[in-house]
Amino acid sequence: MLNYIWLGIAALLVAADQFVKFWAESSLSQVDTIALIPGVFHLTYVQNFGAAFSTLQNQRILLVLGTSILLVLILILLLMQKIRSPWLVSSWSLILAGGLGNLIDRVFRTGGYVVDLFDFRLINFPVFNVADICVCCGTGLLLIYILFIERKEHHRFEIRQEVKKYDIGDIVGVDGEVFRTQRGEMSVRARTITLLSKSLLPLPEKFHGLTNTELRYRQRYVDLIMNPESQRNFEIRSKFVAYLRRYLDNMGFMEVETPVLSPIAGGANARPFITHHNAQDIDMYMRIATELHLKRLIVGGLERVYEVGRIFRNEGMDTKHNPEFTTCELYQAYTNLDGMMDILEGILTGAAKEILGTYHIQWLGHDLDLTPSWKRITMADAVQNVTGADFMAIEGDDDAAVELAKSVGVDMEGVARKWGNALYETFDQKVEETLIQPTFITMYPVEVSPLAKRSPEDPHLTERYEMFVCGCEMGNAFSELNDPIDQYQRFKAQAEKRAHGDEEADMMDEDFVLALEYGMPPTGGLGFGIDRCAMMLCGTDSIRDVILFPTMKPLDSDKKAQKPAEAPAEAAPAAPVVEEKIDFSNVQIEPLFQDQVDFDTFSKSDFRAVKVKECEAVKKSKKLLKFVLDDGTGTDRVILSGIHDYYEPEELVGKTCIAITNLPPRAMMGIDSCGMLISAVHHENGEEKLHLLMVDPHIPAGAKLY
Repeated sequence: MLNYIWLGIAALLVAADQFVKFWAESSLSQVDTIALIPGVFHLTYVQNFGAAFSTLQNQRILLVLGTSILLVLILILLLMQKIRSPWLVSSWSLILAGGLGNLIDRVFRTGGYVVDLFDFRLINFPVFNVADICVCCGTGLLLIYILFIERKEHHRFEIRQEVKKYDIGDIVGVDGEVFRTQRGEMSVRARTITLLSKSLLPLPEKFHGLTNTELRYRQRYVDLIMNPESQRNFEIRSKFVAYLRRYLDNMGFMEVETPVLSPIAGGANARPFITHHNAQDIDMYMRIATELHLKRLIVGGLERVYEVGRIFRNEGMDTKHNPEFTTCELYQAYTNLDGMMDILEGILTGAAKEILGTYHIQWLGHDLDLTPSWKRITMADAVQNVTGADFMAIEGDDDAAVELAKSVGVDMEGVARKWGNALYETFDQKVEETLIQPTFITMYPVEVSPLAKRSPEDPHLTERYEMFVCGCEMGNAFSELNDPIDQYQRFKAQAEKRAHGDEEADMMDEDFVLALEYGMPPTGGLGFGIDRCAMMLCGTDSIRDVILFPTMKPLDSDKKAQKPAEAPAEAAPAAPVVEEKIDFSNVQIEPLFQDQVDFDTFSKSDFRAVKVKECEAVKKSKKLLKFVLDDGTGTDRVILSGIHDYYEPEELVGKTCIAITNLPPRAMMGIDSCGMLISAVHHENGEEKLHLLMVDPHIPAGAKLY
């Protein structure tokens, strides 16, 4: 564009030059001279048959040819934009205008003379015209460019050419002057640019960023580059942990570290990860809680201790659970349940105010008010307020409690027929999801609180609380049990459950009982998940958004399971692959239906291929998995299936399954299940076996089965 503008200016200058010359011939040729400034500047009509300073006199053909060639070359370079520097464009355009103005004279005037009229008499200078002025100005600009500017522009050109070689994602070092742009943004006027690291893979385009949720978790490094909200989440998490430590340190707590590996997994009802210590030839467990070791320190006289540490539980994954997560557990001697409530409330309210600047936040679609003085209510009162069931009126009556729970729609299948279990299940299934604003639920039944101290007013209850926000448990605290005899009996009851197949029941920890026998003072204990607190402060609905590297199923796990191990290069020739022989001798299948159905009846069932987009365990259910499916319609379909005993949700994501899609919706655990996934079921040695029907992933979502 600049080139065309200057060519336009050049055309105007040529026109001006010719007009002035026409005037000079018609007006000045009749007089000797006109003195504008006598003795300094005159207008004098002169016919110049040569070039500048009267050189090449009467060499008309040579001047015309030489000038024409030069001007054509300049014009071509300008039109093709081979000349880009503003200084060069302006200088050569002026030279073009001057040369063309004089060329017109030499071609069209008889004798080939050029009209000159500007006569400076103060110095001995030739008479010249507008075209000569253009040539002189253009030449002057050209000299200034060559002497002072070319080197800088050449350097900038080299930098621009070098930058063109870079790709988005390359890491460069820039040396130069820092300045602010017109918009006030910090920038660098580069003198040198050095490539520090080359990006071999292209980053996602900037407008959309990295939007695939699974890829964001698998490639967190790219997620952090492309998505500022991800960086913000982890900055908030870091600030929260820093605030937590500062809060507890200011209260006189001492941060400690306890073993991650232990011969006994205790402190929580959870399935542990098992590893093997080769040197001692013993199995060891990765810790499921830090509780029992921290309470040993209280016995030892450390009156205020806490640990921020990783916990490992060999359980399923969903939006609020990851097998590896971070907790804070703290214990304080000579305090009670109220003291533990004050600490958790102080940590979360203070962190929200310091990090976010407000007590009012949004999480899981709810507007939350974290202003201090949170609601505190007993479990029994909370149950009565929501369901109307008064468990305290039948306290200790196991059968009546179970029937009362069933009467308000509580599923008691597989739950011990105890008053405390009935109360807890009613709360868990009917009340917990209603607790939106921060609420402390206190006085838990003994049956579900093996490490908490019994209430002195009611032996059926314990001095325990859990804090809930948006239906999510955020913290768990006890007045810690310090009676070694009571503790031994509770461990014994948990061990019996474990012996009968409950893998999440506590193990017998005789060393901890021994520690209690030395005497533990009255103690308050509190544990809460760092990840869930970070979720709340960040406003995210998945725990994976606040864990830098969440647990993910390997992408090639299915391929590895199908491929035999490759033999080493130098190994002997492998033996022929023998096809796996499956023993079906102990398999029992259901008898075939004897009643036949017509084709029309069969065809009414709409069997479709569906892709599993998401899968998670249904809250408060041990069997149900919630599937979010692509059925080819463009609208997600939700189906619940009771197959959690056979599959973990994460291993089903991405699979292609078969579903009946035209069944009427069926409410299960408060969720409408719109269809049925097809599984193959048989019995083997009296045990039921189930295989979810999974098909070739090349089959598209929505393909109908005939």
